[in-house]
Order: sequence, then C-alpha cells, then structure tokens
Amino acid sequence: MEKIKSVRGMNDLLPARSDVWYRVERTIREVVNSYGYREIRTPLLERTELFKRSIGEQTDIVEKEMYTFDDISGDSLTLRPEATAACVRAGIEHGFLHNQQQRLWYLGPMFRRERPQKGRYRQFQQFGIEALGWSGPDIDAEIMMVGTRLWRRLGLSQLTLEINTLGDPESRGSYREALRAYLGRHREDLDPDSQRRLDRNPLRILDSKVPQTQQILEEAPGLLSFIDGKSKDDFSLLQVILSENGIKFKVNSKLVRGLDYYTGPVFEWTTDLLGTQSAVCAGGRYDGLVSQLGGQPMPAAGFACGVERLVEVYETSADPVGNEQPDVWVCVIGDHAMGYALKNAEKLRDAGIDTIINCGGGAVKRQLRRADQSGAQLVVVIGADESMNGYATVKSLREDGGQTQVNESDLANYVCTRLRKEQK
Repeated sequence: MEKIKSVRGMNDLLPARSDVWYRVERTIREVVNSYGYREIRTPLLERTELFKRSIGEQTDIVEKEMYTFDDISGDSLTLRPEATAACVRAGIEHGFLHNQQQRLWYLGPMFRRERPQKGRYRQFQQFGIEALGWSGPDIDAEIMMVGTRLWRRLGLSQLTLEINTLGDPESRGSYREALRAYLGRHREDLDPDSQRRLDRNPLRILDSKVPQTQQILEEAPGLLSFIDGKSKDDFSLLQVILSENGIKFKVNSKLVRGLDYYTGPVFEWTTDLLGTQSAVCAGGRYDGLVSQLGGQPMPAAGFACGVERLVEVYETSADPVGNEQPDVWVCVIGDHAMGYALKNAEKLRDAGIDTIINCGGGAVKRQLRRADQSGAQLVVVIGADESMNGYATVKSLREDGGQTQVNESDLANYVCTRLRKEQK
C-alpha cells in the first residue's frame, strides 16, 4: 500500500527541531510583552472579501496564491495568507479599536500557494505586531526597536534594516504617473506580470524579482524625490530617532512592500544567509486599512516575520543550540516500584526540576545508558528497597563520586542543591 505523505509545501515540525522553535517562540513572547503588546488569535478561515479589499486584487497573493473555496452555503472562504487584515477585522467587529489605542501581537500558521523552496512554504508560521491608533515616527521607531531587540536577544547579527517611505496619497499619485511613463517606454522588455500591472498598479512592479525587470528599474525615477511636506519631515525624524538609538539602517528608495494597504514608512530586515529569500521580517504603516475595512479612520503600523526563516537564520548564525535536556532521569527497577517512582518524579517537577522517567522497563544498564544520552545531570534510581523504605538513590551522571541515599521527604531539596553545585 502506498504511504500517505504530507501535502507539498506543508511540513512537519519534528521533535529534533522543536526545541529550537520553542526557544525562538519563547523569546518572541518575552520581547513583545516587555513592550506592552498583547496577544490576539484570529481564525484560520476568513471571508475572501477581507483579503481582496485589504491586500489588493492585483497583488500576487490574491491573484495566484490564496487557498480559496466556496463552502456548502456558497460563501467564498480563504485560508488566511496574512494576519494584519484579520487583526483589523477583529478590532472593528468587537469594538476594541473605537476611540482606543491597541498594541497587538500574533503567532500562527498562514497559507499561500507558492512554489515551495527554502524559507518559503505553503503553510508557514508567521509572527507579527500591530500598533493601532498612533501616528508619527515615534511608534514607527518603536516597532523597529522591537525587531532589533528580538534579533539581539536571539544572537542574530547578520540582518540589515532597509527603510523607505511611500509618502502621502498625493506624492504616491505623482510618482505613480512618473513611474508609469518611464516603464511604458520599456513595456516590451518587462516580464508578463509587470506588463499587466503597468496600467493598473505600476508600484507593484518595483517588487518584481525578475532580473530583467530589476535591471530596467535601476534607471527608474526614485520615489523619495516625490516626497515632501509632513511625510518628508516624519521620515527624516524617523531616521534621527533610529540613529540616536544606535539602530543601523540604509534607505532603499525601491522598497514598496507587496501589499496594497501600506502607506508612509515601510521597512524590511534582510539577510544573505537564505539565498534568494532575503527578507526575514517586513512591515510599515497602513493608515487607511481600518477605514477601508469599515471602521473609523485610524493610523496603524506593524510588521510580520516568517518564523521558518527566522529559525533558519537563528540556526545558521546564532550560537549552536542543542536539544532541551532534562535535569534528572529516573530509573525504575521492577514494576512494583513504578507507582512510587512516578510519585517522586511528580514531586521533582513540582519543585521546577525537569524530569524524565524511564517507562517500559528494561535492564538497569540500558536505563543508565538512556539517562546518559538524554543529557541529564543526575539519575535517580528507584527499586524495591527504595519504594518499600521511602527513599531514593541519587547519582551524578557528569561528575565523579558515589551515590547518595536520600529520604523521600528531602529528595526535591537535595536534587535542587546538587544541581546548583554541578552547574557552577
């Protein structure tokens, strides 16, 4: 019988790598909580209209990549390809955006039917933050500081911050016409997608990854030359704030992001560690999205980060991380000692000691070999004599020395003390 395999582009997270993911996710939670961001969880399925109205019908995501279907009642539903629109939809629906400011964060699976390759999958985990209700460069800078602190906490140094601004609607309109006029002179040399977008949304062409189109764009007019007034002043102040806080960046006038809802400052953290998939985290300001989805006008900004890419960078550039190791391994000799052994293992866990108990029996030598391979510091041996007389036998797996018999009532305190000594 043929084996059933996972769906292409949708991968299993196996135990050998889950510890690394746990460390990254735990660090994410600690960092965002330190800035006052609160978690939000939205459904995997949303109405298709949500993404058409927010992301833009001429984007690759909506045109080519969404998993969309009609349910039994005829409603068009889509597996979420990103979470910003869903966060805004939830805020409008449940009323927690009205006359309020919200710092939100999320972490969960997204779905895009792209060609699977390293760092790009059809089901992928995404982490992001959304700051709703603030205008101005202070919150833009804070969002970039969140990312910078996260990379620092994870020990990542090979990420480059690129920033740009899309300006106000008038600036973008003037630039759009200038870009359309320039690209129109090269229409026949553009890739088919760019030719199609030239009349409808030429700014999307700036996001093209086709080498020939990128070469044409090298001589295109720069967006920053069309930015003036408050947008220009805010972008200048943003750069001053980042510099004052020691955050290195470079201005990339071709950076526009791939979603239509962005306005004002946009940014990406990139790396050369992932081949062609250089972007690890990206975001910007999207002041029009709340009203676009039916809420009262509200400024907003945020970023999204692909966790698979972040983990790959972490494994490549950070200090090597091994599997999470237990503190104690409990060897059990004989079935009649199992109940007593399980009880003491629970007491050790109650004291905050990571404990694995040997289940399924086996010879003592084999159990001790498993204990050593687990990376545990100590082994606790429990057999008939220990269970009948209320004690346990404790032995170090990493240091020389004999074994010690410890009363059940003193076991947790003794193990804690012993672990502290051995870890010095």
